[in-house]
Amino acid sequence: MDYSTYIALAIYFLVMLAIGLFAYRHSTDDISGYILGGRKVSPQVTALSAGASDMSGWMLMGLPGAMFLQGFNTLWIALGLLIGALFNYLLVAPRLRVYTVEADDALTLPDFFSKRFGLSNGPVRMISAIVIILFFTLYTSSGLVAGGKLFETAFHLDYQLGLLITVGVVVAYTLLGGFLAVSLTDFVQGCIMFVALILVPYVAYSQFDGASDMMFNARSSIDSLSESMSQISVLTIISSLAWGLGYFGQPHIIVRFMAIRSVKDIKLARNIGMSWMLVTILGALATGLVGVAYVHKFDLVLKDPETIFIVFSQILFHPLITGFLLAAILAAVMSTISSQLLVSSSSLTEDVYRALFHQHIDEKKLVNIGRLGVLLVAAVATWLALDRSSSILDLVSNAWAGFGAAFGPLVLFSLFWHKMNHGAAVAGIVSGAATVLFWIYAPVLADGKTLSSVVYEIIPGFLVSSVSIILVSHFGKDPSQEVQQTFVSTHEKLQALR
Repeated sequence: MDYSTYIALAIYFLVMLAIGLFAYRHSTDDISGYILGGRKVSPQVTALSAGASDMSGWMLMGLPGAMFLQGFNTLWIALGLLIGALFNYLLVAPRLRVYTVEADDALTLPDFFSKRFGLSNGPVRMISAIVIILFFTLYTSSGLVAGGKLFETAFHLDYQLGLLITVGVVVAYTLLGGFLAVSLTDFVQGCIMFVALILVPYVAYSQFDGASDMMFNARSSIDSLSESMSQISVLTIISSLAWGLGYFGQPHIIVRFMAIRSVKDIKLARNIGMSWMLVTILGALATGLVGVAYVHKFDLVLKDPETIFIVFSQILFHPLITGFLLAAILAAVMSTISSQLLVSSSSLTEDVYRALFHQHIDEKKLVNIGRLGVLLVAAVATWLALDRSSSILDLVSNAWAGFGAAFGPLVLFSLFWHKMNHGAAVAGIVSGAATVLFWIYAPVLADGKTLSSVVYEIIPGFLVSSVSIILVSHFGKDPSQEVQQTFVSTHEKLQALR
């Protein structure tokens, strides 16, 4: 590979590390600054940070690969994600930003769940922290798989060496700069992803003699849009759209809403974030579609469909631009990994260590413990990612469903229903997570298949969690008057701010 490609990647790595060093000097004096940036993040950074941490390596590898294999059926997943993200901004963002401050300045999602019911260390805090650490370790491993595949495919390096390079750079800037470093690097990475997902499909498309030529070659492997729409089952459509339900329970995304500097800034963040998301998703789908046609027309051998973006980057561009495009994949991977590492570390620090052992520990020491948590989660995720055969989209879908079912209903009911009680919160988390795990792993169907082969596991998980919350709240004890008053005052303050 040309040396200029390596220069482009080296520049990218140096920029990420420089941002980490900058954040280290400006925002890590206390635990609030380390895990929430002092709640002073701008709407522009919030929007691109939320988008970049959301999409991860699956945006440039998993989604184009899904389009390559499944054709236009993948459009339903994209539509579900767009709808879910929009309603996340509309329903969750403003209320969570106000409520986490009103609830005794809750710094993490488990901390909010506990203080929402007037408790400092209720069981819901520890249970939700365990779920976060468990699923985020799995989620982080999906990003490392993407990083390993990138270095293996693009640079012909050993897959495991690629893992170590990926995790090494991410851990360095996350450990140094905390939330501010993660948010600022996400902003830069989001910009890189945006440009790359316009440039690659456009240049690849230019290799054809118009749309008819491209679609003629694409139809050699996938059905046309009309054929796909007529053949897809209602259950498959519902399962694909259900990806949108996951947004309400993703800690690494909704923590951005807790950190934005003002509720009034959320509207601008929403407009920026949704515009960015629409363009990048369309670009990812277009990359997969053009990839199908390109492989057929030029007899290209493609061993792994999830690497089509990498292949285009190598064969269609100058080596310097190739380095930039490969950096876009690393940007997608690293933005999510860093967010997940920080949220997991925050839960280990605030919701496990501090809650159980040292409630009045020195802030500086707590920040250092947070850094140790980053290293611990990264080590376990790296070990899980050693399996080269893991599908990025499968790993992401499992973790996405786990969070969506465990926390999605809980977040919504916490923000909108004043009668919800602490027991219902615990029941919602446990029942939602357990349902997802059963759906994924229990071989209850013929030939040892699991129920996830029939319908996406987030649907039953979300429904079971919601029903559990409603039933336990109905038959259990009502929240205290103080808790209900905080709920009312939060909504009154929200209306005043608007």
